[in-house]
Parts: sequence; structure tokens; C-alpha cells
Amino acid sequence: MSAAFRKAAKSGQRPHRERAQPASRRKLGLLEKKKDYRLRADDYHKKQNALRALQKKALDKNPDEFYFKMIRAELQDGVHIIKQPKDEVTPEQVKLMRTQDIKYVEMKRVAEAKKIERLKSELHLLDAEGKNPNKHVFFFDTKKQVQEFDIATHLDTVPELVGRVYNRPTIATLQKETLKGVTEPAHLKKLAQQRKNQYDLLKQRIEREKAMFVIAQKIQTRKDLLDKTHKVKVKKETTNGPAIYKFKFQRKR
Repeated sequence: MSAAFRKAAKSGQRPHRERAQPASRRKLGLLEKKKDYRLRADDYHKKQNALRALQKKALDKNPDEFYFKMIRAELQDGVHIIKQPKDEVTPEQVKLMRTQDIKYVEMKRVAEAKKIERLKSELHLLDAEGKNPNKHVFFFDTKKQVQEFDIATHLDTVPELVGRVYNRPTIATLQKETLKGVTEPAHLKKLAQQRKNQYDLLKQRIEREKAMFVIAQKIQTRKDLLDKTHKVKVKKETTNGPAIYKFKFQRKR
């Protein structure tokens, strides 16, 4: 018999027996620490106080008070949905603006411009599909001259070469030298296709250079907005140009 039972038997009191612990709580021990109870009690009262404060705030709120979600939210099928603003920039522009700075973008733009100039010098702006045809106007004094006009005779070349706008030698040159270059129709068609591909590449590079210029402008505008000077937005940002701001004039000492 334990000391507690002997003491209870002598005093005539009913002995206290520890109740059996559930199997899930046997690992925690027989008795519960007083400190653990106090921590749980403090946490419970803290949560109750927070709930009472939120209830009081909800009761004190003015139902006619304005807040920005009133104009940015709409009700669809009984659910409030926040209106998403329109993206005025393409995903490629956003990605590049977040990862690169204006110096890198400007460097890439200058490199693209040099490639464009080099490609133009190679092509010499020859005829290609999609390009407006060149016009050569001849002037005459009488209608008889117009009726008797022969373009091959006027250009001093053979009729087979009249349709060319480049590499069109005269009859005197043909008598001295043979015609240089490709003359077979199949080869000419192949060269025309290659020339068209080069013009398509030139068009893509020009569009890429313009996109780089717009990105550089947008990055520079964001840097200018870091200034604390008072400013007013004049024009919104678009996919083809940055936003325009009017800054307050400040005299520099």
C-alpha cells in the first residue's frame, strides 16, 4: 500500500485514484503540467478578445463608406469578382523589363540596327514581292512619238532584258561582253525566292528594333517616375509607346 493510501485511511478520507489515460495520450504521461494549461488558456482568451474586437469593428462600420473595391468589383452569379486591369504591355515586354536594364536593351537595339544597315547594303533594295513596283516616266512632245515609242530602243537594250530593274546592259555592252549572271528561268526563280527571304528577314529585324526602342523608353519612364517632383499623367501607356508625364518645372541653382 502506498503512502497516499495509508494517509487517506488514517484520516478517514476516500483515497484518490488516478484515472486511466486514453491510449492516444499515454505517451504524454499521467499528469498534465500546470504550465501547459496556462498557455492554452492564454491562447484561448487572446483569440476570444480578437473575435470580440472584429465584431465591434464590423458593428461600427459605416455602410455608406466609400472604398475602392466598390468600383473595381462586380457581381457575377452572386459572387464578387475583382476587375482585372487591362495589360498595356505584352508579356515579352514585361519579362524583359523585369530582368534587364536600359543599358542592356539599348545595346541590343544598337546591335540590331547595325544588322539592319548591313542587310540593306547587301540587298541594295532590289525588287521583291510586296514592294511597290518602280515607275519610270517618259515625256514626249507629240502623240505620234508616243505611238512609235519602243522602250527597248529607248533604253538601248534587247527586249528580253527590259523587265529588269538591275543588271540591264546595253546592246553595245552585249556586243563586247557576254551576259553575266544566271539566265535560266529555274535559277532566276530560285534567286528571287532567296531575295524574298532576305527581305522577310529584314522586315523582322526592323520590327524587333522598334520593339527594343519602345522597351527602352518604358524603362526610362519608370526611372524618371522615381523622382519626387510633382507630375501629371498626360497619356496612358500603350503597347507601342510609354506613358507621357508632365513634370513641374523647377529652377536649378
